[in-house]
Amino acid sequence: MSPVIGIVGGSGLYGVDGLEGAEWRAVDTPWGAPSDALLHGTLDGTRMVFLPRHGRGHVHTPTTVPYRANVAAIKAAGVTHLVSISAVGSFREEMAPGHMVIVDQFVDRTVARAASFFDAGLVAHVSMAAPVCATLAQACARAARAAGATVHEGGTYLAMEGPQFSSMAESRLYRGWGCDVIGMTNLPEARLAREAELHYATVAMVTDYDSWHADHGAVAVSDVIATLRANVATAAALVAALPQEVGGGCGTGCATALDHAVMTAPEKRDPAMVERLSVIAGRVL
Repeated sequence: MSPVIGIVGGSGLYGVDGLEGAEWRAVDTPWGAPSDALLHGTLDGTRMVFLPRHGRGHVHTPTTVPYRANVAAIKAAGVTHLVSISAVGSFREEMAPGHMVIVDQFVDRTVARAASFFDAGLVAHVSMAAPVCATLAQACARAARAAGATVHEGGTYLAMEGPQFSSMAESRLYRGWGCDVIGMTNLPEARLAREAELHYATVAMVTDYDSWHADHGAVAVSDVIATLRANVATAAALVAALPQEVGGGCGTGCATALDHAVMTAPEKRDPAMVERLSVIAGRVL
């Protein structure tokens, strides 16, 4: 089966250039409306679906992004491979502003977000040991290099609640933990993508050194935005290269993540929850 590529665009990325038959379609989900309408089209013969994470015009904070509705809408649209493009701060000298990091691990420091589609009446536990699809991550790395980016393969993304940037003490603490980049949006997104059995990968665009760097000082929003704008052109070129790089399945279980995850006995499952989860987990329910 041919892949359908979904793109969740972070700060500064609000569309995809060059889509054939481009059409914005408003949708709803059992978890409410997503951040915006979904942009459908084809690129080099590959179906693509784009969603601006914060909405066009940047109307959602990292906390108010409707993560469950976003992933549910993307799943319902037929997406099989989801690429998250996100702005981040860097904890590593070598991961400089303007570089791209292909994340492979996460640390969750969010506190105010629903992190699962499942709930009382229908309980499930998916593995997050390997939270991204390695095959899709490699495809993203190739596409990023084709776009001319300096690419770092592998890195731990610390997700903070925000919307404020880190204190210096927090920045130094997270760096000491071994985290590589920091952002505000990729969790619970990655968790929900796993529950939805999507191939998921994160391309983290470095905008700054957070506040740990002796020569960098406190994060200045104006500097972040300037670097972000420079990164957007590279991100657009990366997206354009993805159809040539993304293949089918990965063979590592992304598309079967729910095989042994549902714990609630069939006779004890809440019928309303079963109906609500039909798009996300219908394959196993």
